[in-house]
Amino acid sequence: MNMPIDIKICGLSKAESVAAALAGGASHVGFIFFAKSPRNVTPEKASELASGARGSAKIVAVTVDADDAFLDEIVATLKPDLLQLHGSESPERIREIKHRYGLPVMKAVSVREASDLDRIVAYRGIADRLLLDARPPAGADLPGGNGITFDWSLLGELDPDIDYMLSGGIDLANLASALHDVHPAGIDVSSGVERAPGEKDDDLIRRFLAEAKRLEGEMA
Repeated sequence: MNMPIDIKICGLSKAESVAAALAGGASHVGFIFFAKSPRNVTPEKASELASGARGSAKIVAVTVDADDAFLDEIVATLKPDLLQLHGSESPERIREIKHRYGLPVMKAVSVREASDLDRIVAYRGIADRLLLDARPPAGADLPGGNGITFDWSLLGELDPDIDYMLSGGIDLANLASALHDVHPAGIDVSSGVERAPGEKDDDLIRRFLAEAKRLEGEMA
């Protein structure tokens, strides 16, 4: 594999966890702005947490169908490198957001069955990157971070030129499978490095990143 694999540690809410992610070589650190999430932070808190990451890892603001006013506040306060849209944002909405802020956008697409991948077509050439996540269970409050995987074999027919991060229930137990069997350009982990919803395990963050680096070395 020629390009380094991006590893995003998402849903960070404590300085110690951000430090663990940076020390382990995470390429992206994600902050969630969604009131229903146990990982929710304010723009001010995220800015404080991200201060040491700037220049070392890409700072990602994760939102769910946020309006312009809230996005204005997040962008002005956090100054993220990347916006991750994890709701039902249309391709037109993504165009508006990119024009308004001049920032790259990663669009999450929820997957459970092969037909879900058809949605990717609408976002190609508009979103800068995709995040393929497991579709949440019926009635779930969260669009992501539910600790469930989807059938990764569905991605076997995906156009290899599609740039995406793989998400959904990835942890130390299945990381090798995610890298060896799927070959994504990036891995996104949140619940897989937690001791409880919203409570990051800093040692687990370090171990996850070390294992990702080891596996990447095997694949080089």
